Amino acid sequence: MAWTTTPIPVIVVALIALHFIAWWGLRLSLYLFHQSVGVARKVRGREDVSGLSKRFRTSFPRTTGILVARLTPEHHTGLALTLVVVAAIYLASLFGGLVEDLMEADELVRVDEGINQWLDVIRTDTMVEIFTWLTELGGSPTAIAVALVTTGLLWGHPRRHMIVPLWLTILGSQLTTYTGKFVMARPRPEFVTDVVATTPSFPSGHATTALAVYGFIAYIIASDLTTTRQRFELVYWSAVLIALIGFSRMLLAVHYTSDVAAGFLVGSFWLLVGFALAEHKQRRTPTKTQQ
Repeated sequence: MAWTTTPIPVIVVALIALHFIAWWGLRLSLYLFHQSVGVARKVRGREDVSGLSKRFRTSFPRTTGILVARLTPEHHTGLALTLVVVAAIYLASLFGGLVEDLMEADELVRVDEGINQWLDVIRTDTMVEIFTWLTELGGSPTAIAVALVTTGLLWGHPRRHMIVPLWLTILGSQLTTYTGKFVMARPRPEFVTDVVATTPSFPSGHATTALAVYGFIAYIIASDLTTTRQRFELVYWSAVLIALIGFSRMLLAVHYTSDVAAGFLVGSFWLLVGFALAEHKQRRTPTKTQQ
């Protein structure tokens, strides 16, 4: 039984509630982090601990040097880069596991088809019209236009070191996506709206593109922001836009849920690669980026 009215108000209320929860969750996380840092400093200042640390550095200077270089938070090539690499490896393993599940099990297919059928409940004319417009924001023509405009702005602004990482993120994610599409050759769901597609279904190119392009642009803008609240608002609403683009592919019945999830994993992996390269290039050319 289809809804007689659009569920858009429900979605808006849910996003506002989630915004509140996410903000206070972030504040709590930051508080706990600062508390743990304070405790760690007190522990490190104890004579027995500092003495043990000194003996370890003396006995294993090379190992200590590697650990300090990888875990120091003061440099982008330290803890930040280590976390990026670990996260990228984790995302790649998740994507590999999703592919394996799709190839070996019928359960994932049943879940995908069940979600697709459940979405019939909210496939009203208004919802289809709204999400047909929204899905175009993740299409290749729009994404390329946005990326070209961003490139022009970066070229005119002292941020030229961001251009190569931006395009590496975009092109790497697209290459991975279309390789996966034609290797897996997964059929799309049965089309039930006027929106159709010709390429294979897995993974979702719109989900990948949205996360790669809008995620990197959010990263560029965030580097100019000065407060935690400003960065939170930017990241949260960018994530909402990306999530809605991914959801639009499911609502319009051109992708299954696992297609969209895989697209987000691919986009996230290449986004982290782009972050790492951008931070590396910024570190190597500080005078050019700060002029």
